[in-house]
Amino acid sequence: MYKRVRVFLSEVPSYVWWAAGITVMALYTWFFYSFFVEPFGFRWRALYGEPSYPEEYDIHGIDISHHQGRIDWAKLRNAMIAKGPVRFVMIKATEGSDYVDEMFEDNFYQARDHGFIRGAYHFWSNSSTAREQAYFFLDKVKLEKGDLPPVLDVETINEELTVEEFQQEILAWLHIVEDRYHAKPIIYTYYKFKEKYLSDARFDDYPYWIAHYYVKEVQYTGKWKFWQHTDVGHLPGIKGYVDLDIYNGSYYDLKMLTINWTAPDPSSEQDSDLQPDSSAYDGYVADTIFVEGE
Repeated sequence: MYKRVRVFLSEVPSYVWWAAGITVMALYTWFFYSFFVEPFGFRWRALYGEPSYPEEYDIHGIDISHHQGRIDWAKLRNAMIAKGPVRFVMIKATEGSDYVDEMFEDNFYQARDHGFIRGAYHFWSNSSTAREQAYFFLDKVKLEKGDLPPVLDVETINEELTVEEFQQEILAWLHIVEDRYHAKPIIYTYYKFKEKYLSDARFDDYPYWIAHYYVKEVQYTGKWKFWQHTDVGHLPGIKGYVDLDIYNGSYYDLKMLTINWTAPDPSSEQDSDLQPDSSAYDGYVADTIFVEGE
C-alpha cells in the first residue's frame, strides 16, 4: 500500500503540486487575515509609524480618560497637531449608572484652566436604563457656558432589545440631557454602528462624532461634526497613546456649537469675554490658543 502511494505521488505532474501549494497558501493567508488582522487592522497599521493626519481640516482636538494618566497640561497647551494647536478636549466623565472616571474632575478643571474648549462624555452601558444613566450623568457633570454640549458614547447594543427598542432608549437619554442644557447632545459612535443601528430620521438633528481610523476620509456619508481618526497619537504632556480628533468646520463654528454661545453683535462690546479672537472668523487662529476671558 505504501509503495502504491509513493508511485502515485511520483506520477503527479509538478504543476499540480504548484497549484496545490498556492491554494494552501491562499487559504492560510485568508484565514490569518480574517481572524488576526482585519478585526484589529488599526493596531497592525499603527506598527508602521506615526498616524497620518486628515488633510483639509484645521481644527484639531483630543479625547482623554484615566487611560492617559496624569497629564502635564502646561506642555499639552503648547502641543501641535499637523502644525495646528489643540483646540478642544473631550473628557470621559461617566459610564453606566455608577461609574465616574477617576481622572474626570481633574481633567475637566485643567482643560478649562489651560484654555481648551472642553466637552464631557458618557459611555453607554447596556446594564442600566437610559433614565438611570442620564440622571447619573447630570448629577456628576456640571457643564458651563462655553463648554461643548454633552456627549453620548454609544458603541454596543443590548442583544435582548430590538433595534427600535434600543433606539428608544438612546433617544430617552438624549431627550433628558437635552432638556437640562437646552442643547442637542453629541453622539459618538463608529460609522458602521451608526449605519446599522442609528440610521433613523429621529437622530438626524444631533451632531455626530464619528470614529473611523486610518482612512483619508470618513466613509460615513451623512452629516458629522467630529472625526476621531486615530487612537495612537502622541503629544507632549501625555504618556503613551491618545485619541486624535478633528472638527468639521471653522474655529468660529466650533465656538458657536458650545453651550449658550451666540455670535457677537459687531456693534456691541457686551460679552466681550465670550468673543473669539477676530482672526478666528476665517476658521484659524494663527499660533495662538484662544483662552476664555483673555
